[in-house]
Amino acid sequence: MNEQTSVFSLDQCEMARIERKFREKEVLAEARRQELFAVFQEALTEEEIWALKYLFAYMPVNDMADYDGSLFLSHVRCTLDIRRTAPWGDRVPDHLFLHFVLPYRVNTENIEDSRGELHDQLAGRTAHLSMKDAILETNYWCHEKATYVGSDLRTLSPRSMIRNARGRCGEESTLAVAALRSIGIPARQVYTPRWAHCDDNHAWVEAWADGQWHYIGACEPEARLNQGWFTPPARRAMLVNTRVYADYPGPEAITLADEWFTEINLLDLYAPTRDIQVVVTNGRGEPVAGAEVHFELYNMAELFPIASVPTNDQGMAAFKTGLGDLVIRAVKDGKWGEVKISVKDCASVDMVLDASEQPSGIAEFDMVPPPEREGEAAEPLTAAQIERHNGRLEEGTKIRTDYECTFQGKEAAFRLAAAVGLPPDRVWNVLRTARGNGAEIAAFLRERSGEYGEWPLRLLESLHDKDLTDTFRPVLEDHLIGALAMRAEMRAGIGEEEFVRYVLCPRVLHEMLVPYRRLFREAFTTEAIAAFRSDPSELVRNLQDNFGIWQDIPNLSGRGNPAGTYKLKKGDPLSLDILFVAVCRSLGIPARLHPSEQKPQYMEQGSWLDAVLNDTSSGDRERRTVGRLRLHRDAASPDAPAASYAENFTFARLERGSYKTLVYPHGMKEVYEEPFEVEPGPYRLTSGIRMKDGTVKVRLAYFTVQAGETTDVTLTFRETAVDIPDLGAFDRSRPIARLDGEGAAWEDLLEADRRGAIVAWIEPEREPSKHLLRELSELSEPFDGLGIPIVLLIGDSERTASFDPAHYPKLPLRTVFMLETSGVPLPDRLIQSAAREAGFPHLFVADSQDRIRYAASGYKIGMGREAMQIITGLA
Repeated sequence: MNEQTSVFSLDQCEMARIERKFREKEVLAEARRQELFAVFQEALTEEEIWALKYLFAYMPVNDMADYDGSLFLSHVRCTLDIRRTAPWGDRVPDHLFLHFVLPYRVNTENIEDSRGELHDQLAGRTAHLSMKDAILETNYWCHEKATYVGSDLRTLSPRSMIRNARGRCGEESTLAVAALRSIGIPARQVYTPRWAHCDDNHAWVEAWADGQWHYIGACEPEARLNQGWFTPPARRAMLVNTRVYADYPGPEAITLADEWFTEINLLDLYAPTRDIQVVVTNGRGEPVAGAEVHFELYNMAELFPIASVPTNDQGMAAFKTGLGDLVIRAVKDGKWGEVKISVKDCASVDMVLDASEQPSGIAEFDMVPPPEREGEAAEPLTAAQIERHNGRLEEGTKIRTDYECTFQGKEAAFRLAAAVGLPPDRVWNVLRTARGNGAEIAAFLRERSGEYGEWPLRLLESLHDKDLTDTFRPVLEDHLIGALAMRAEMRAGIGEEEFVRYVLCPRVLHEMLVPYRRLFREAFTTEAIAAFRSDPSELVRNLQDNFGIWQDIPNLSGRGNPAGTYKLKKGDPLSLDILFVAVCRSLGIPARLHPSEQKPQYMEQGSWLDAVLNDTSSGDRERRTVGRLRLHRDAASPDAPAASYAENFTFARLERGSYKTLVYPHGMKEVYEEPFEVEPGPYRLTSGIRMKDGTVKVRLAYFTVQAGETTDVTLTFRETAVDIPDLGAFDRSRPIARLDGEGAAWEDLLEADRRGAIVAWIEPEREPSKHLLRELSELSEPFDGLGIPIVLLIGDSERTASFDPAHYPKLPLRTVFMLETSGVPLPDRLIQSAAREAGFPHLFVADSQDRIRYAASGYKIGMGREAMQIITGLA
């Protein structure tokens, strides 16, 4: 019997699966049936029908809540047109088109109908090129549009990224994938969830050309494919993966096949790997099915699960990973087992779920990352190729810089402030932060400050920096007018600051800001609103009775906007929590997510009460009896590192067999003064010191916090010896110049009586050097206390039109930027081959005798802190 195939080469089994899941989504989204599915009443081709059904079948619940079917139909029609007109459209197999061209979502970005806009900008530039050259050309275009800057976890859309002209690596790669898909090239965002050798993560892009996948660094073009500054770090990765919203059959290794998505493992393309098989049994030796097996590494001072895989009916879970160390933790029904392994020495692990109470005391171990490795030698680029590439980089930087010059300027900001009677410095601060959205923010202030005085500015100042770049007047006006309308009706005793933070401000977590205050005020009767204000637990019960929980895509949890979640009447637990806070603020009830627990709370008589939304037993208000955790310095170790949350320590509470790290500001250092208010329960304090080779000296301290009591815990670190080798003499004969071209002498920068110096060769337009500049800025106070010079050198080929030292105002006081004019390579003894391949930054620490005592190169978070440790050790 011949099995008929249909459009997109779908066989009968695949068609039946898509149809079944599509029908399930129709039922799930019944509350928005017309908005989502009315498009199927239009005249559609068979291709359009199945493309739409495919998207809906695997669509995250938050997308069904937040967007309409007309957006998805427009996207489908545009993408099918692109496939028909692209020079390589007929060469892209159906399965690649479905999984890596058709999808509208890349990461957690806001979805906009922008595929046609990107296509219009790129099609003409790439139509005459091969697929490989089209990928390179698209990345040059991305470089013209945006560059790297660290930012918060909310992901800008491609449109907003272009408007903002900068973003973090996840946003750069979102833009690049969207751009490549807009010309019909299969593309995917790939990432390492956390590095093993340093405290960070990274995302980049893979694109398919004529039968093969290649990688690029998004918005950071190279002259050829499969090259980037992250290449050597990727050879030390423990996982490189991507998520496909489908039942994806491979051929890549599959880490997790969920009902709604597939996690595929791409590490084989980058690093040596090993398959680990874990067998989980209970205390009677019987296999445990459905246990979650977490594969954890040390990063940002926590044991972070880079992958979680359920066991099968035989109690087995498999994972492909790199040749470093992992902590494996298996959990089910509140019982767990845990073991630390070195992957290079271990292919199988037997685990018993026999623990239900956490251990006591202290545990210590080392976490060793995969070793540095050299890659395959690449054919050297010709001088002409290098010259052309550098010219394209400079051209792209100038295009982007010229665009940035159109942003709102300080003089215009001061004129606006004078016209509307607002403080000029504050107005300039919000307009400068808004970048390409500055005209919209200025118009909002101009139009609304006359009627509302300083409140429009207060609203803008309550937002996150990124919100100012992609929030428009209709959203701002809804929140301004809606909040102020409630202010006169609010309970007495709410101060102005509480009003701004917990009523006026629309930002709750990482959701997209949308207008919703009028919607919620009109959604409830006057009597219901009065009842909610009198007793917000009534609102809790209302949401429990009328809203359902649906969980599907983990990384989209909490991303549903409140208006969409309300209209769909469903959402993941965190999105429902955000909805509660949004409704409260719309009705004049101060509300928030708890800063470290992210649980919804409302204010009553100056105290915060929990809103227990996901407890089906009751919606009653709950006054928590919390405990307190007081940290103490280790008096026995005066040389211990300064405490810094999420940099060298965190604490986590044991919940149902797994540890949940509490959320506090990254790098928070004021940790000894006031006790932390925490939930009662068992806790684990994790501290670690990362060595130069990436190995971490880990210490785990276990303790329990009792309700109503203060638990005292001493923050301790393992003792480590600082290795300060002598790597040879620093060469003061290398010629240097000031940025204006005037000659300079090392003697003017490095005086004879100094305690030491830091010298770094940087490439300021690229992410690794930007990380170093950020680290130095964060460490400016201790560096200023040491009083050492920091010399940052830029070569002729690394200096770009956009570079301006004024962009780095927080660097240590004795930091100077200079030009490296020698053109002579740095000594091989100071730059390891892998780092030389990755390139900048190259950082050295010299002592008072001009002896080099530390050298580090390439991408490595913590380089600045290590340099400061060496300088301190030399003293």
